[in-house]
Amino acid sequence: MRVEVVIAWPRRYRVARLELADGSTLIQAVEASGLAVAGEVSGYAVFGVNAQPSQLLREGDRVELLRPLLADPKDARRKRASKGAR
Repeated sequence: MRVEVVIAWPRRYRVARLELADGSTLIQAVEASGLAVAGEVSGYAVFGVNAQPSQLLREGDRVELLRPLLADPKDARRKRASKGAR
């Protein structure tokens, strides 16, 4: 089956198109792609939906490597709200 593994971060964009055996998992695709660097990936998604490493893939799936958040969402909202309150 054919799948894509994508890393699309601010300064890094790469796509690996892979041919894998039927029944392959998400983590097998990530390992085969060679795109993940230990400590940089905070999670995975398939077509934008959060996924577990053990998820079975299907023909044509696009696996996305997610990066860590740069700011805590609650803190970011508080900062925006305090700027607007002045």
